[in-house]
Amino acid sequence: MKKFNATSKLGDIVAEFPKASELFKQYKIDFCCGGNRPLKEAIEEANLNEQFILEKLNELYAEYTNKNEKDRNWQEAPLGELVEHILNKHHAFMWAELPNISELTTKILRVHGTHHPELFKVHKLFHMLKMELESHLTKEEEIQYPAISKFEKSGNKDDLKEAVRIIKELEDEHTGAGDILKELRVITNDYAVPADGCTTYRLTYDKLREMESDLFQHIHLENNILFPRLFEMEKKG
Repeated sequence: MKKFNATSKLGDIVAEFPKASELFKQYKIDFCCGGNRPLKEAIEEANLNEQFILEKLNELYAEYTNKNEKDRNWQEAPLGELVEHILNKHHAFMWAELPNISELTTKILRVHGTHHPELFKVHKLFHMLKMELESHLTKEEEIQYPAISKFEKSGNKDDLKEAVRIIKELEDEHTGAGDILKELRVITNDYAVPADGCTTYRLTYDKLREMESDLFQHIHLENNILFPRLFEMEKKG
């Protein structure tokens, strides 16, 4: 019996089977900002073959279960543990890599911009994203995450209300970041390095691709797991 079907929601699939994110990224299926959509809708939007994607997805899941591989179930983990994971893995990555990528995009623009004018747009988009992410990460670290920690200790409804208060704002920022990443993909032709591209050019595109992957995982954990859990707690009162 197949585990997933065309009506399964993208966010639910990746929450239960994290390795599905690799398949979705390969076929440019947005599972983070578009996590509430059924798989069928995303497949049609990307002009993909529904049967092929479903077969690949269920084959990967069968391999996963046969190997008895264990991924941390973030749907069941304590909120504090999930937040610490996001901080230590995804926030730490961004704080470390955003300045490095900034230097790299500036360098290749100066060296290659004359012959590759698209690099002006790459430079502008990345720095828009950098500015937005730095504000976003700070907002999470200074407002939402402390409120979650306080709520876990106190169980107080007002603390939970503060943790939930800015979720819509954070989700909108996630969508904005996702839109910039999609535009970067188009402009760079999926980060294809031109024939005359140097080692730094290649490294820059590798870093942008790595940043995209990390951010997608970060957004997925919040949009599809952390935020819904907080909303559910608030609903139960």
